Amino acid sequence: MTEAREHNVEGYSFEPYKAGSDEEYMNPEQEAHFREILLAWKRSLMEEVDRTVHHMQDEATNFPDPNDRATQESEFSLELRTRDRERKLIKKIDEALDRLDDHDYGYCEACGVEIGIRRLEARPTATLCIDCKTLDEIREKQRG
Repeated sequence: MTEAREHNVEGYSFEPYKAGSDEEYMNPEQEAHFREILLAWKRSLMEEVDRTVHHMQDEATNFPDPNDRATQESEFSLELRTRDRERKLIKKIDEALDRLDDHDYGYCEACGVEIGIRRLEARPTATLCIDCKTLDEIREKQRG
């Protein structure tokens, strides 16, 4: 008997979903599983945002040395870029939660097929099946 390995999404660990052989795709149990993953991920990102705000307030010092000021500005700039990426990710998580509410979660936005449980566990904000995502990436490379 194989033991289920724990999955991890951005620091949040969870048990992989065990679907029954005749189980309907995106049934209420699966929706609850992904809602839990998305909400935990969002909570983790929001905590990180709060830590950044407190860190920047605590560390904001007007250094007399220009090099020290430049280092601090560089560190703050990097943190703000990271938080901006996380803000965009929170928006994608909220959109995924909206799709869950509408019972559209887990289906490809381009072709309508099932995205798949394992792909969604690896990337809970996925909106494209693997085939459409691959085609999308090929098109993007061709555009340069």
